[in-house]
Amino acid sequence: MNLEPVTADDPRDILRALRVTLNGAGPALGLGLVGGLPGEVREGTAAVVTTSGSTGMPKSVVLSRDALIASARATADRIGDGAWLLALPTSYVAGLQVLVRSIVSDREPAILSGSFTPQAFADAALMMSSSAGVPTFTSLVPAQLSKLLDAAEHDAAVVTALRSFERILVGGQALAAATLERAEAAGARITRTYGSTETSGGCVYDGVPLRGVSMRIQGGEVQLAGPTLADGYLGVPELTDAVFVRDPDGTRWYRTGDAGIIDDDRLRVRGRIDNVIVSGGVNISLDRVEQIVRGVPGLAGAVVVGVPDVRWGEASVIVAVRGEALRRSESVQLEEARAAVAAEVGSHARPSRMVLVDDLAVLPSGKPDREAIGRAVAALH
Repeated sequence: MNLEPVTADDPRDILRALRVTLNGAGPALGLGLVGGLPGEVREGTAAVVTTSGSTGMPKSVVLSRDALIASARATADRIGDGAWLLALPTSYVAGLQVLVRSIVSDREPAILSGSFTPQAFADAALMMSSSAGVPTFTSLVPAQLSKLLDAAEHDAAVVTALRSFERILVGGQALAAATLERAEAAGARITRTYGSTETSGGCVYDGVPLRGVSMRIQGGEVQLAGPTLADGYLGVPELTDAVFVRDPDGTRWYRTGDAGIIDDDRLRVRGRIDNVIVSGGVNISLDRVEQIVRGVPGLAGAVVVGVPDVRWGEASVIVAVRGEALRRSESVQLEEARAAVAAEVGSHARPSRMVLVDDLAVLPSGKPDREAIGRAVAALH
């Protein structure tokens, strides 16, 4: 089966091609960096989505028609059916899934053209809500939601737009508790999603797996199974075998690389297993520290990175946007963050300092570019 690289910038062109592909009448779509990869994929493949995540080398994930459709149907089963607003790049699996859900439900999606702005989002949302009787949905990353909530403080149209959606899916990275509280206070109905390109997008909603999806913890790692799993990585069979493993009974599991626990049948993700520094001989999860730091007022969008340290070997640093961080004293915020981390993890895990920047570097998916942020902080020494 042929793999057709997609270079179109207009999501409507991708929507048309995807509709043909999901019907089994067209080539698989190559989304993202597919140059130099094999031009043939197995029968039944709908898309190959190339992603680098937050760090590391790009990986081209092979997604079948069955997996994408199973994900779309399971989402409708959980939150209901209706019309979708595309506010994410289609090269990102969450954006691609908005189009798949629209095709499966036989509804045309609304499409946010150009750069994401609160005004453009509000205009598109309010136009959708004028179609009486049809529930509306959208999918965002936390940075987009934060931008909308900031605008909502002085723009009633944005508030109305947020409230107009039956459900707003938020994924791609952990949603800070403070941001979720702001969204709920504004009247937005938020569902936190967990998943990845390898699971056809979010497959665990608010800690509970979608229909047909199973989850378990093996050696502290979150693993997922079910009909939404990718076939593997294009042209890298050894990586496919290492990441997608089978039980003796034949059940196929995806090793997420995330640390987590299942508490009262709900998944709680603790961060990346490999996003750890060794400070003073003690392992420290930067994701865990970041989760706590984001609970400090004014630091909901902060990122915590590791840097070399002469005394401790490695240390953690809080990186925050200047405008947000200076709503309160920088020194007070740093001490509050250090105290919160010490209380929950221990004094050894306290961030060493805070760096203020004009903007945080982000990946095309909207996630923080932790590698670039870390390099920039290290260059300050």
